[in-house]
Amino acid sequence: METVLVTGCSSGIGYHVAKGLMERGYNVYATARKEEDVQRLIKEGFKCLQLDYADSTSVQDLANELMLLVGTNLYGVFHNGAYGQPGAVEDLTRETLEKQFAANVFGWMELNNRLIVLMRHNGRGRIIFNSSVLGLVAMPFRGAYNASKYAIEGFADTLRLELSDTQVEVSLIEPGPIESKFRPNALAALKANVNMQDSVHRDRYKTTLERLEKQGNVDPYTLKPDAVLEKVIHALESNKPKARYYVTIPTHFMGTIKRFLSAKWLDKVVLKFVGDELKD
Repeated sequence: METVLVTGCSSGIGYHVAKGLMERGYNVYATARKEEDVQRLIKEGFKCLQLDYADSTSVQDLANELMLLVGTNLYGVFHNGAYGQPGAVEDLTRETLEKQFAANVFGWMELNNRLIVLMRHNGRGRIIFNSSVLGLVAMPFRGAYNASKYAIEGFADTLRLELSDTQVEVSLIEPGPIESKFRPNALAALKANVNMQDSVHRDRYKTTLERLEKQGNVDPYTLKPDAVLEKVIHALESNKPKARYYVTIPTHFMGTIKRFLSAKWLDKVVLKFVGDELKD
């Protein structure tokens, strides 16, 4: 029974991946940021630990606690806990960007570097990063999140090269629209960190707010989190795991056209795709 760490399990993708791997027979350790979520998951039968990626002390405590629990017996990790900070680039303060990168990038890599030691000791392992279609192509009013996912893509590609002489494999999951609490969390981050009223983009933010406030699925191609679970299982169990796993139709589409279109034409496609958000 292989031991796997799954982060960001309070809901959505992380919750379903942790649950699905448990049902498949894995020894899963889940994490959540809030103590109330940790206790709820424990009551549901999960082995759950607290982790706030944005807090270096929390990251170190989690790594130490995990090693006390499993020793070096760690086979895989699925890095998933993150949030999206909406807002035009010119409206993002340094503090807002630092918060985004602390949660979505710095914490991931700090924890990952601790876990690689265990995998090297075992002579094998699987590192899986949950990226995004926005790690493949940029979209307006999503600059902070775009940049954080581009960073994860770069780290993962570099790690894959640096670990090429080992049996530690590195994969990226590229979900696209998946049922989750991503939009409500993004809405809260927008209201908390962006001065929309005094922005030159204030009229355009009306469309952004409408999109984030909509109930149900905004994108018709939205899939359930089980679609991500399927890719995670392949990345854990295949003798030849892929470097990238596209999940939804939008991700397949964007990932494909990026390879063939010039930057100018790719911009045209993206602007057409999000056209309403750019209208005054």
